[in-house]
Amino acid sequence: MKNTYIVGLVLVIIVAVALFMFSKKQTEAPIINTEYENVAPENIEAVTTEGTTTTDSSNITTSVEVNAAGVKEFTVTGDNFSFSPSLITVKKGDKVKITFKNSEGFHDFVVDEFGAATKQTKAPTTEVIEFTADKVGSFEYYCSVGSHRAMGMKGILKVEA
Repeated sequence: MKNTYIVGLVLVIIVAVALFMFSKKQTEAPIINTEYENVAPENIEAVTTEGTTTTDSSNITTSVEVNAAGVKEFTVTGDNFSFSPSLITVKKGDKVKITFKNSEGFHDFVVDEFGAATKQTKAPTTEVIEFTADKVGSFEYYCSVGSHRAMGMKGILKVEA
């Protein structure tokens, strides 16, 4: 009878240890790259006012339309938690029209330096903003909802001279 209690106690201890070990799964926090200069070219999808640019031989292209008024039109798609394309290039003085397609989640599109922002909306929605690229440089566009920007929902608007 005493051996039965010992065997039972040993089994309970083994089960408890096993449950403890399997319940302690650790997940690593994502690494967020805030330095665009260090992003590998194959991880950036780019679009320019000259038409299309491809990423590292992957032949991903995005068209740029120039309407009758000379406005450069881009479509940016927002997913959880990224924008596509993640790089847009225009020239200083260009009138820019961004059609933001929120295809998943609750997001917006913001470029602080040009005072351009859409409303925060739940997918599926489309918002349109227009502004003049009157400053030269690289400007981050991002989603201002919660910590989406920190989670990588951002891109670069590059304005060339």
